Amino acid sequence: MMKIPSVLLLLLAPMLASCFVRFMPEDCMDIHNQDKEIQSGVFTIYPSGSTSAVEVYCDMETDGGGWTVFQRRMDGSENFYRPWNEYKSGFGRASGEYWLGLENIYGMTRRGSHELRVDMEDFDKNRANASYSSFSIDAECDGYALHVTGFRNGGANDALAPHNGRKFSTFDKDQDTWPDNCAKSFLGAFWYADCHQTNPNGIYRWGADKTIHAIGVEWSRWKGHDYSLKSISFMIRPVK
Repeated sequence: MMKIPSVLLLLLAPMLASCFVRFMPEDCMDIHNQDKEIQSGVFTIYPSGSTSAVEVYCDMETDGGGWTVFQRRMDGSENFYRPWNEYKSGFGRASGEYWLGLENIYGMTRRGSHELRVDMEDFDKNRANASYSSFSIDAECDGYALHVTGFRNGGANDALAPHNGRKFSTFDKDQDTWPDNCAKSFLGAFWYADCHQTNPNGIYRWGADKTIHAIGVEWSRWKGHDYSLKSISFMIRPVK
């Protein structure tokens, strides 16, 4: 048998490799569309191209699946009182509590229409949700401003309407419409107005607590300003 010179193999290698197309899903819906039977879990996605790999939790069961979770609170294990740069890039673990990062969220929502679902649970095992048919955020130069409309009630009522159109704020980058700093006053980070009807990135507390007003993980239109939820998650997917 004729042997192919090693030099020729080296020359052919790039050509052979170029025939292999690597699957780089942009979001959890891409993964779901590859295999409708795949279960929820942690996956790697590429929100803004081949150099943007990031781990996320994909919800593959709720309402047809394909949801990319970009915020999750569940046990208080992660500190969410963090500066701008960390909210921009993301922090935490996709298998637990985490924030995906404003730049990653922007990378996904700039490509087309997305819907949002917010799931929550109190400490008595009651659950509720709020859904929105349209969700996106602007680029950093526009403060990562929030655009969310088309509310559908799953028992939680609408706590995001006052936040629509607002820029994102942290304790070291105040972009709210309040004279003081919402993020500092309520120990969180969010698309604050003056200040909030929901504070999902606030201090993790256990249920009803009036010691310090409205600093907990709250969705006020469901449980009020002085009830901190057991869990809450924000997740998005492309509109079909």
